[in-house]
Amino acid sequence: MTLPRDFNDRMLSLGLARVSEAAAHASARLIGRGDEKAADQAAVNAMRDQLNMLDIKGVVVIGEGERDEAPMLYIGEEVGNGNGPEVDIALDPLEGTTLTAKDMPNALTVIAMAPRNTLLHAPDVYMDKLAIGPGYPVDVVSLEMSPAERVRALARARGCQDSDITVCILERPRHEDMIDEVRQTGAAIRLITDGDVAGVIHTAEAELTGIDMYMGSGGAPEGVLAASALKCMGGQMWGRLLFRNDDEKGRAKSAGITDLDRIYARDDLVTADVIFAATGVTNGSIVAGVKREPGYLQTETILMRSKTGSVRRMIYRNPVK
Repeated sequence: MTLPRDFNDRMLSLGLARVSEAAAHASARLIGRGDEKAADQAAVNAMRDQLNMLDIKGVVVIGEGERDEAPMLYIGEEVGNGNGPEVDIALDPLEGTTLTAKDMPNALTVIAMAPRNTLLHAPDVYMDKLAIGPGYPVDVVSLEMSPAERVRALARARGCQDSDITVCILERPRHEDMIDEVRQTGAAIRLITDGDVAGVIHTAEAELTGIDMYMGSGGAPEGVLAASALKCMGGQMWGRLLFRNDDEKGRAKSAGITDLDRIYARDDLVTADVIFAATGVTNGSIVAGVKREPGYLQTETILMRSKTGSVRRMIYRNPVK
């Protein structure tokens, strides 16, 4: 009998970068073409092919949906060649399908990997999210605070005025009251149309992105991916599952979640060391999008390891026919 191998994040990280790069290359030809489904499917196919080349015994815990909803990269699908460590995989082959179809900023291909049973098996429901970057006291802000209280608390911790804080919020009707309350503090808001994984990551590089805090509700699976990135880069994050009906509560219970009101901190969402890779599809504030040159495609990938706190940016120039 072959014993399970250790999770060697250093050796696996470059392979993970190749996975996200392949998905970005595949979806690049569909940028601005107005076909969200085709762009997403191209990324899914490429990501799955590359995953199955890795020396891992992987299980998709955050994927394209339940088995009866997604033919590939569905939740519970086994990936890898079976010859390596047992790992959890969280992925979004194309974070921002609408952004890609419309050639708008911040479309990414995103994937995270951690030892088996260490990533929260988040059901496909909404999650109330709050995130800030590194360098602040623990729990300086919280989900129990009102939006205005969060702004004031963060400003005090930074030693600045409320008006010096910039908050990133997903532009949705459900956030109108939150947006109004934040603006009443004098804080600035950067509204994003899609891609809240990128929105959360922005807080970890506030000096580059200008984003101090992220708040609002979005997909719970994306919350786990965002927490994986923040665990590598530093920063704090909290999430609480939101349910609109009994069916969604049933999905959570099926995923093994018993406390439906629990507030998850970053290290509850990702309980062990994790590696994270994201490749730009369209230009964004985190990484550059795919660039076409005669005979080449060029991508930029951010590759991170929580064990060391390393953040590596890589340019990949790949010949194409």
